Amino acid sequence: MKVRENEVQVASPGGDIRSIVISPVGDGPWPGLLLYTDIFQLTESTLRTARRLAASGFVVCVPEIYPHGELAGVALEFDDAGKQAGLGGAAATTAAQFDADRVAVLDFMEQRSDITTLFATGFCIGGHLAFRAAFDPRVAATVCFYPTGVHNGALGADADAGSLARAADIRGRLMIVFGSQDPHVPADARLQILSALYAAGHDDLELHVYSGGEHAFMRDVGARHDPELTDLALTEAVSFLHGR
Repeated sequence: MKVRENEVQVASPGGDIRSIVISPVGDGPWPGLLLYTDIFQLTESTLRTARRLAASGFVVCVPEIYPHGELAGVALEFDDAGKQAGLGGAAATTAAQFDADRVAVLDFMEQRSDITTLFATGFCIGGHLAFRAAFDPRVAATVCFYPTGVHNGALGADADAGSLARAADIRGRLMIVFGSQDPHVPADARLQILSALYAAGHDDLELHVYSGGEHAFMRDVGARHDPELTDLALTEAVSFLHGR
């Protein structure tokens, strides 16, 4: 399926949020998918993934996660300088600020005539942001790819944003994907997440742990990329979101 792509400015209390909207070419409406990036923001790598998802029948909205400071409008390089800048952007952003921007983007998506159901997804820190997006009752299903900080609450400037403690607030369907070799979310952290979700009543969630997968194995730049696992993860995610 072919897609079309536009840059938009989403109004929020903190200022406009630069976002990319990628939608299928053809008759809609379509489910809307809020996609959160990793710390490097709107890179071509992430946008390639967003295009693949849009081609599977979603209107994908990809906002900057640091839209109000010095990183607004900046797609960071996958190098040490880019990593440090991305981590700095996270450290300067509170969970409350992330949450306020999320509400603004979901409001924007909800008002579009080409969007029906609202979904969320994200990668790394974006996986954590997607987890928090699931607190919004409008979000019918969420896929978190190797979310960091969920097990201990670390998110941006907050040492503990209390995300896992709010698991009972999630009303939609939930799928989480990890690589077995992810040092940021090792086996004990994954067990902590799963135990808390079960305790909150989410005994029908999907958890995928891919053998040999490293952190950010879906980023198609660098030595950690695993194309086969990436294809598998995206296939599973699309099937899940379409309500298999």
